[in-house]
Formats: sequence, structure tokens, C-alpha cells
Amino acid sequence: MSPVFMGIPLAAIAIALPWVLLPTPTARWTSNRFLGLQGWFINRFTQQLLLPVNLGGHKWAALLTSLMIFLITLNMLGLLPYTFTPTTQLSINLGLATPLWLATVIIGMRNQPTHALGHLLPEGTPGPLIPVLIIIETITLVIRPLALGGPLTDNLTARHLLIQPIATASFVLLSLMPAAAVTGTV
Repeated sequence: MSPVFMGIPLAAIAIALPWVLLPTPTARWTSNRFLGLQGWFINRFTQQLLLPVNLGGHKWAALLTSLMIFLITLNMLGLLPYTFTPTTQLSINLGLATPLWLATVIIGMRNQPTHALGHLLPEGTPGPLIPVLIIIETITLVIRPLALGGPLTDNLTARHLLIQPIATASFVLLSLMPAAAVTGTV
């Protein structure tokens, strides 16, 4: 269950806040420095994202760039004190990973079915092992979002679990040994 502040779930605020930070389109030719910096960042990020991708993959640029900016904003807001990072919840990670994974599998099967099915069977497999390996590779493909989302959630949660005892110890040591408390927080 996500933390609640004054009756408002912090997960809802943390998920909605990045959309508030995005600028609204304006009819003016000139813009302020924040919009210029944001436009520069989005252009550079998109260029770096599309550098190794062929022209067919450029149609995914808007989706991947907006998803990346959304995730960066959520994680940066989670660094503020008394805030909640939604990406520490497995449901959010799986909710974002599963549709994207499913889209890549379906598009791969539709566009290049022989290549996509070829990943289910390693080259040079002996005849009797073929049915077993196809089942194993299919199971591996299906559980991939969970296998990647679980460790991601654990790593994000471990950060908070490590920060808490260090902060508590530094606060306790502040009156006893100020030098040790300061070096513990750095």
C-alpha cells in the first residue's frame, strides 16, 4: 500500500506530477529558457536513442522518449524528502514492462515470423531435444517481464532500505560524534 499524506495517496501525486511539469504548446515563436533547455534535452536524447536504430525503428521515438522522460522525472522526484517513488512498486514496473514486451513480441511475430520463431530453437539442437527446448524457450520468453521487473524493483527498494539506517545512525551520532555523523551522510 502506498503512503498517504493528508488523505491523498502519494502514488497518485507522483504519477500525475511529471505531466504537470511538461510545457503546454504556445503560439509564440520565442520561449523561455526552461522550454529551450527542455527542448534541447529531448532533441539530444532522441538523437542518442535513434543513432543505432534503422529507419523502421524511428516510429518508436516518441513513445520511448516520453516514457524515458516520465521515468526519469518519477525517479528524480523520489529523491525529495517525504515523497514516494512509484517505480519501487512491482505493479508499476510490470504495468509498464508487460505491454511494451507484448508489443515487441507481437510486432516481431507479425513482421518476421521465421526469425522470431527461430529464437525458440538454438541452432544445432539434437532431434529428441527439440520439443523440450521449444517449451523451455517459450516459458523463458513469457516470464521475461517478471524476470527483469523483479530485480529492478528490488534494486530500487534496496536503495531506500540502505538510506534509512544510514540516516538514522547519522542523526543519533550527530550529538555524540559530529565528525562521524557528517562523514556517514556523505
